[in-house]
Amino acid sequence: MDRPPRDPIARFTQWFAAAQRSGEPIPEAMVVATSTAKGRPSARFVLLKRADARGFVFFTDGRSRKGAELRENPLAAAVLYWDRHGKQVRIEGRVEAVSDDEADAYWSTRPRSSRLAAASSHQSAPLASRRELLDAVGHSSKALRGRPVPRPAAWGGYRIVPERIEFWRRRAHRLHERELFVRTGGRWKRLLLQP
Repeated sequence: MDRPPRDPIARFTQWFAAAQRSGEPIPEAMVVATSTAKGRPSARFVLLKRADARGFVFFTDGRSRKGAELRENPLAAAVLYWDRHGKQVRIEGRVEAVSDDEADAYWSTRPRSSRLAAASSHQSAPLASRRELLDAVGHSSKALRGRPVPRPAAWGGYRIVPERIEFWRRRAHRLHERELFVRTGGRWKRLLLQP
């Protein structure tokens, strides 16, 4: 059996590709936890859209609760779990906004219906009724018929720049394998953790 990569980004890439090939229902589903400046936490699922040496990228409305919390406290934790493989990856680090060019490039790949929904919604804002939202989407659809749906200024991406990445593998008798990589001075230090 091949030895796993000692670089955590290469290891993540390998694990993620295996999850995609295995038929995991939504391998890119990632829980992202943020908190206010006072430390009140919140967590939600997002979709991981890119992972490379620069970090782990997801997209959202910057006016959402997570967007507001990331402006107050630009730190986040994320978790991906693939049950078929019995594997989990935990990521912690500072967060930065992706460039407008990166956001535009991803926006253009989204289905038109998803772009219309994002352009018509103010994520996390109170809503009087579902009808109000559907009417807003219908209005946008008519107004933009035959034209591209522009990316809203508040909609963009965030990159978690990892400082810690932990790889967890399920094992019998709860003797799970845990391997932690901590970035110090631009290099990764590897530690084994007890289950």
